[in-house]
Amino acid sequence: MPLVELTLWGERDKVKVAIERLQAHEPQEGYYLAFSGGKDSQCIYHLAEKAGVKFDAHYQITTVDPPELVQFIHKQYPQVERHHPEQSMWALVESHYFPPTRQQRYCCKELKETGGSGRVVVTGVRWAESVRRSKRRMVEPCMNDGRKSYLHPIIDWTDEDVWEFIRTEKLLYCSLYDEGFTRLGCVLCPNETHSEKHIERWPRIAAQYVRTFDRVIKHRLAVGKRCTFKTGQELFDWWVQRDKSGGERCTTGVV
Repeated sequence: MPLVELTLWGERDKVKVAIERLQAHEPQEGYYLAFSGGKDSQCIYHLAEKAGVKFDAHYQITTVDPPELVQFIHKQYPQVERHHPEQSMWALVESHYFPPTRQQRYCCKELKETGGSGRVVVTGVRWAESVRRSKRRMVEPCMNDGRKSYLHPIIDWTDEDVWEFIRTEKLLYCSLYDEGFTRLGCVLCPNETHSEKHIERWPRIAAQYVRTFDRVIKHRLAVGKRCTFKTGQELFDWWVQRDKSGGERCTTGVV
Protein backbone atom coordinates (compact mmCIF):
# COMPACT_ATOMS: atom_id res chain seq x y z
CA MET A 1 0.00 0.00 0.00
CA PRO A 2 1.47 3.42 -0.95
CA LEU A 3 2.44 5.90 1.73
CA VAL A 4 -0.39 8.44 1.48
CA GLU A 5 -2.09 11.25 3.37
CA LEU A 6 -5.62 12.56 3.10
CA THR A 7 -5.99 16.12 1.84
CA LEU A 8 -8.84 18.33 0.68
CA TRP A 9 -8.12 17.00 -2.81
CA GLY A 10 -8.10 13.31 -1.89
CA GLU A 11 -5.17 10.98 -1.29
CA ARG A 12 -1.60 12.18 -1.80
CA ASP A 13 1.19 9.66 -2.42
CA LYS A 14 4.09 11.02 -0.37
CA VAL A 15 6.67 8.73 -1.96
CA LYS A 16 5.63 9.86 -5.44
CA VAL A 17 5.75 13.51 -4.35
CA ALA A 18 9.24 13.11 -2.84
CA ILE A 19 10.49 11.45 -6.02
CA GLU A 20 9.00 14.23 -8.14
CA ARG A 21 10.73 16.82 -5.94
CA LEU A 22 14.07 15.12 -6.48
CA GLN A 23 13.53 14.92 -10.22
CA ALA A 24 12.32 18.52 -10.54
CA HIS A 25 15.34 20.06 -8.79
CA GLU A 26 18.09 17.76 -10.07
CA PRO A 27 21.22 19.78 -10.92
CA GLN A 28 23.31 18.87 -13.93
CA GLU A 29 26.21 17.67 -11.81
CA GLY A 30 23.93 15.67 -9.52
CA TYR A 31 23.09 16.00 -5.85
CA TYR A 32 25.37 15.97 -2.84
CA LEU A 33 23.40 13.64 -0.56
CA ALA A 34 24.10 14.17 3.16
CA PHE A 35 24.06 10.70 4.72
CA SER A 36 24.20 10.04 8.46
CA GLY A 37 23.08 6.41 8.60
CA GLY A 38 19.89 7.32 10.45
CA LYS A 39 16.38 6.45 9.30
CA ASP A 40 15.75 9.77 7.54
CA SER A 41 18.94 9.70 5.52
CA GLN A 42 18.22 6.12 4.56
CA CYS A 43 14.90 7.28 3.13
CA ILE A 44 16.41 10.04 1.00
CA TYR A 45 19.15 7.70 -0.22
CA HIS A 46 16.69 5.09 -1.46
CA LEU A 47 14.27 7.71 -2.78
CA ALA A 48 17.10 9.20 -4.85
CA GLU A 49 17.74 5.74 -6.27
CA LYS A 50 14.05 5.32 -7.08
CA ALA A 51 13.95 8.76 -8.70
CA GLY A 52 16.82 7.83 -10.99
CA VAL A 53 18.63 11.09 -10.26
CA LYS A 54 22.38 11.48 -10.21
CA PHE A 55 23.84 11.79 -6.72
CA ASP A 56 26.85 11.03 -4.58
CA ALA A 57 26.36 10.27 -0.89
CA HIS A 58 28.63 11.61 1.85
CA TYR A 59 29.04 10.78 5.53
CA GLN A 60 30.75 13.32 7.78
CA ILE A 61 32.57 11.48 10.55
CA THR A 62 32.19 13.38 13.83
CA THR A 63 34.41 11.09 16.00
CA VAL A 64 31.58 10.84 18.57
CA ASP A 65 29.06 8.89 16.52
CA PRO A 66 27.59 5.79 18.19
CA PRO A 67 29.92 2.86 17.35
CA GLU A 68 26.93 0.75 16.32
CA LEU A 69 25.94 3.39 13.77
CA VAL A 70 29.47 3.59 12.35
CA GLN A 71 29.53 -0.20 11.94
CA PHE A 72 26.09 -0.18 10.33
CA ILE A 73 27.14 2.37 7.70
CA HIS A 74 30.38 0.49 7.03
CA LYS A 75 28.53 -2.79 6.48
CA GLN A 76 25.31 -1.70 4.76
CA TYR A 77 26.44 1.42 2.86
CA PRO A 78 30.10 0.88 1.87
CA GLN A 79 29.54 3.00 -1.23
CA VAL A 80 28.96 6.16 0.82
CA GLU A 81 32.01 8.42 0.84
CA ARG A 82 33.42 9.08 4.31
CA HIS A 83 35.01 12.36 5.36
CA HIS A 84 37.27 12.76 8.39
CA PRO A 85 37.23 16.15 10.16
CA GLU A 86 40.26 18.39 10.49
CA GLN A 87 39.85 18.17 14.27
CA SER A 88 38.28 15.49 16.42
CA MET A 89 35.47 16.44 18.78
CA TRP A 90 37.97 16.32 21.65
CA ALA A 91 40.42 18.70 19.98
CA LEU A 92 37.53 20.96 18.99
CA VAL A 93 36.28 21.27 22.57
CA GLU A 94 39.78 22.09 23.80
CA SER A 95 40.29 24.74 21.13
CA HIS A 96 37.02 26.47 22.12
CA TYR A 97 37.80 26.30 25.87
CA PHE A 98 34.25 25.12 26.71
CA PRO A 99 31.93 22.24 25.78
CA PRO A 100 29.25 22.73 23.12
CA THR A 101 25.79 23.70 24.34
CA ARG A 102 22.36 23.90 22.80
CA GLN A 103 22.86 27.60 22.16
CA GLN A 104 26.47 27.28 21.02
CA ARG A 105 26.73 24.13 18.94
CA TYR A 106 29.99 24.96 17.20
CA CYS A 107 30.50 21.21 16.78
CA CYS A 108 27.76 20.89 14.12
CA LYS A 109 29.21 23.68 12.01
CA GLU A 110 32.72 22.24 12.07
CA LEU A 111 32.03 18.49 12.09
CA LYS A 112 28.79 17.97 10.17
CA GLU A 113 28.04 20.95 7.93
CA THR A 114 31.29 21.42 6.04
CA GLY A 115 30.52 19.42 2.92
CA GLY A 116 28.62 20.27 -0.25
CA SER A 117 29.93 23.74 -1.07
CA GLY A 118 28.90 24.66 -4.60
CA ARG A 119 26.32 21.87 -4.66
CA VAL A 120 22.63 21.21 -4.05
CA VAL A 121 22.59 19.21 -0.82
CA VAL A 122 19.81 16.70 -0.21
CA THR A 123 18.97 16.08 3.46
CA GLY A 124 16.41 14.18 5.50
CA VAL A 125 15.31 17.26 7.47
CA ARG A 126 11.62 17.02 8.45
CA TRP A 127 9.18 19.45 10.04
CA ALA A 128 8.09 16.82 12.56
CA GLU A 129 11.55 16.56 14.11
CA SER A 130 11.51 19.78 16.14
CA VAL A 131 10.04 23.24 16.50
CA ARG A 132 13.18 24.71 14.96
CA ARG A 133 13.01 22.44 11.92
CA SER A 134 9.30 23.13 11.50
CA LYS A 135 10.33 26.54 10.22
CA ARG A 136 12.52 25.17 7.43
CA ARG A 137 11.55 25.30 3.76
CA MET A 138 11.70 22.45 1.26
CA VAL A 139 14.16 24.38 -0.90
CA GLU A 140 16.40 26.91 0.84
CA PRO A 141 19.83 28.53 0.68
CA CYS A 142 22.61 27.77 3.12
CA MET A 143 22.97 30.70 5.52
CA ASN A 144 26.70 30.01 6.08
CA ASP A 145 27.73 29.27 2.49
CA GLY A 146 26.27 31.25 -0.39
CA ARG A 147 27.46 28.62 -2.86
CA LYS A 148 25.40 25.85 -1.28
CA SER A 149 21.64 25.22 -1.24
CA TYR A 150 19.40 22.56 0.27
CA LEU A 151 16.58 20.31 -0.86
CA HIS A 152 14.59 18.45 1.81
CA PRO A 153 12.36 16.06 -0.21
CA ILE A 154 10.70 14.42 2.83
CA ILE A 155 10.25 17.61 4.83
CA ASP A 156 6.53 16.92 5.33
CA TRP A 157 6.89 13.26 6.36
CA THR A 158 5.97 12.12 9.85
CA ASP A 159 7.89 9.54 11.87
CA GLU A 160 5.22 7.03 10.91
CA ASP A 161 5.77 7.82 7.22
CA VAL A 162 9.50 7.20 7.57
CA TRP A 163 9.03 3.83 9.25
CA GLU A 164 6.35 2.79 6.79
CA PHE A 165 8.75 3.47 3.92
CA ILE A 166 11.52 1.50 5.63
CA ARG A 167 9.18 -1.45 6.24
CA THR A 168 7.71 -1.35 2.75
CA GLU A 169 11.16 -1.26 1.14
CA LYS A 170 12.41 -3.94 3.58
CA LEU A 171 15.43 -1.83 4.50
CA LEU A 172 17.81 -2.94 7.21
CA TYR A 173 18.34 -0.19 9.81
CA CYS A 174 20.67 0.48 12.73
CA SER A 175 19.93 -1.78 15.70
CA LEU A 176 19.95 1.17 18.12
CA TYR A 177 16.39 1.99 17.06
CA ASP A 178 15.29 -1.36 18.48
CA GLU A 179 16.91 -0.39 21.79
CA GLY A 180 14.59 2.60 22.12
CA PHE A 181 16.78 5.32 20.61
CA THR A 182 14.70 7.64 18.45
CA ARG A 183 17.60 9.75 17.12
CA LEU A 184 21.11 8.59 16.28
CA GLY A 185 23.15 11.77 16.51
CA CYS A 186 26.43 12.29 18.31
CA VAL A 187 26.84 10.68 21.71
CA LEU A 188 25.84 13.27 24.35
CA CYS A 189 24.82 15.83 21.74
CA PRO A 190 23.79 19.12 23.44
CA ASN A 191 20.33 18.68 21.89
CA GLU A 192 19.95 15.21 23.38
CA THR A 193 17.54 14.92 26.32
CA HIS A 194 18.55 11.42 27.41
CA SER A 195 22.08 11.99 28.66
CA GLU A 196 21.88 9.26 31.31
CA LYS A 197 20.96 6.69 28.68
CA HIS A 198 23.93 7.73 26.56
CA ILE A 199 26.33 7.52 29.51
CA GLU A 200 25.09 4.04 30.38
CA ARG A 201 25.27 2.83 26.77
CA TRP A 202 28.65 4.35 25.89
CA PRO A 203 30.68 4.75 29.12
CA ARG A 204 34.03 4.95 27.32
CA ILE A 205 32.90 7.94 25.28
CA ALA A 206 31.54 9.58 28.43
CA ALA A 207 34.91 9.00 30.12
CA GLN A 208 36.66 10.64 27.15
CA TYR A 209 34.49 13.72 27.62
CA VAL A 210 35.58 13.88 31.27
CA ARG A 211 39.26 13.65 30.33
CA THR A 212 38.77 16.33 27.69
CA PHE A 213 37.04 18.60 30.20
CA ASP A 214 39.99 18.16 32.56
CA ARG A 215 42.22 19.55 29.81
CA VAL A 216 39.75 22.36 29.08
CA ILE A 217 39.90 23.53 32.69
CA LYS A 218 43.69 23.33 32.68
CA HIS A 219 43.95 25.33 29.46
CA ARG A 220 41.46 27.95 30.64
CA LEU A 221 43.41 28.59 33.79
CA ALA A 222 46.69 28.66 31.85
CA VAL A 223 45.47 31.55 29.66
CA GLY A 224 43.81 33.41 32.52
CA LYS A 225 40.20 32.54 31.72
CA ARG A 226 37.71 32.28 34.57
CA CYS A 227 36.48 28.80 35.57
CA THR A 228 34.37 27.81 38.56
CA PHE A 229 34.82 24.06 38.02
CA LYS A 230 37.74 22.29 39.65
CA THR A 231 37.68 18.97 37.78
CA GLY A 232 36.55 17.58 34.44
CA GLN A 233 34.09 15.33 36.24
CA GLU A 234 32.51 18.32 37.97
CA LEU A 235 32.15 20.13 34.66
CA PHE A 236 30.82 16.97 33.00
CA ASP A 237 28.21 16.44 35.74
CA TRP A 238 26.98 20.00 35.27
CA TRP A 239 27.06 19.65 31.48
CA VAL A 240 24.85 16.56 31.31
CA GLN A 241 22.33 18.09 33.74
CA ARG A 242 22.51 21.56 32.21
CA ASP A 243 19.50 23.75 31.51
CA LYS A 244 18.64 22.81 27.92
CA SER A 245 17.74 26.42 27.19
CA GLY A 246 21.34 27.43 27.83
CA GLY A 247 20.19 29.90 30.46
CA GLU A 248 22.94 28.99 32.90
CA ARG A 249 25.78 29.94 30.60
CA CYS A 250 26.38 33.44 31.95
CA THR A 251 26.95 32.27 35.52
CA THR A 252 28.91 29.05 35.10
CA GLY A 253 32.32 30.57 34.60
CA VAL A 254 33.20 28.56 31.51
CA VAL A 255 32.36 31.11 28.85
